[in-house]
Amino acid sequence: MRLLVIGGGLAGCEAAWQAVRQGAEVDLYEMRPNTSGPAHKTGGLAELVCSNSLRGAGLENAVGLLKEELTRLGSVIVAAAREAAVPAGAALAVDRERFSKGVEARIASQPCIHVHREEVTEIDLDRPTIVACGPLPREPFLKAIDDVVGAGRLHYFDAASPIVAADSIDESKMYRKSRYDKGGGEDYLNIPLDRERYRQFLNDLRALPRHESKPFEKAPYFEGCLPIEEMADRGDDVLRFGPMKPVGLRDPRTGKTPYAVVQLRTENLEGTAYNLVGFQTRLTWPSQREAFGRLAGLEHAEWLRFGVMHRNTFINAPRLLDATLRLRETQALYFAGQITGAEGYVEAAACGAMAGIHAARALLGLPAVAVPRETALGAVVAHLQNTQTPDFQPSNITWAAFPEVVHARGMGRSERRARMAERALAALDRFIAEVQPAREFAGSSS
Repeated sequence: MRLLVIGGGLAGCEAAWQAVRQGAEVDLYEMRPNTSGPAHKTGGLAELVCSNSLRGAGLENAVGLLKEELTRLGSVIVAAAREAAVPAGAALAVDRERFSKGVEARIASQPCIHVHREEVTEIDLDRPTIVACGPLPREPFLKAIDDVVGAGRLHYFDAASPIVAADSIDESKMYRKSRYDKGGGEDYLNIPLDRERYRQFLNDLRALPRHESKPFEKAPYFEGCLPIEEMADRGDDVLRFGPMKPVGLRDPRTGKTPYAVVQLRTENLEGTAYNLVGFQTRLTWPSQREAFGRLAGLEHAEWLRFGVMHRNTFINAPRLLDATLRLRETQALYFAGQITGAEGYVEAAACGAMAGIHAARALLGLPAVAVPRETALGAVVAHLQNTQTPDFQPSNITWAAFPEVVHARGMGRSERRARMAERALAALDRFIAEVQPAREFAGSSS
């Protein structure tokens, strides 16, 4: 029997890839391009619908450690991302189109992954299945999820940042610099704001019209991805300590650190487009044109995409899923990706990897192998198993989700995290030795 994977996003593609490496055959279903969701623009597998950044690349970052663990597992997502990387300082950002095509080419190269361009509207509990539909399933499949999880479905808002054409930017009013000169040191364009200009920008965000939520969309925001106008509403300095933080971005032309900074990050390898970092928003499009068009260097900007707001859906994972991401009270129904409440591209891929390994081993009659708690993968699972917080909300991976290291007293933060990373990778290597793949093939990141 083939394993069924529903959804061709990052989680679904990674799940199919890892399951095949374990020796299973996979039917991978993706509804696009025949049917599309509210945020998708293409029919490609692994489309990135929000930012083009997979965030920090170094082991000092929890998400950087998670990338390294996925690399050691032979991740298709990390391999394609590194191949499609664009300059982004200490972060891993990608050319969206090349990334998607890279994942799709790798998936297509494997005869044991059978891709079906069809919409799935039902869940068969008698067939081993991984639900990796992403956070925006269409109503027919949303009903199917409701039928199997009952009252356990929740939802929240998410948003995407605007993208501007590079040749419409007046770069003379900006300066190139990565925070603390990381990476190449000049990977970001920075728009400096003094106190007066910052206050004007706050007033614009607070006063200009916004898209109003429909009654059925009323829900809390995900705190790690707040709209900029929501941050502006919360206080005068919230943005200055968030996406507009000037620390580590001293202007080389003046030798001074600005009061606030707007950062633009390369959107593609050709450098023909930039996105406004952290500027997810639900301002109306005319409002965005007015507010962002007042920023220095963006007065004549050509907007390739305005920021958009959409509803994301997730299940109450701590109540519904076990540590293998299997739905409790079922034999072989797994969930993976943002539908679980694991927020972020890399976290979605990590869920896919774990679900793919667990589901394939169960299908093939192989012994179950637990993901070590001290790994970054284990930290993702720990969030999804956190029953201590009554109001479960999506979250990115953080160091807070890792067990503390032994004899940590007296260690500085950097040393403590380095020890955590060292411990995690050692544990992951032991895990990999227990789940040696039945198939090795070209195109993975191992």
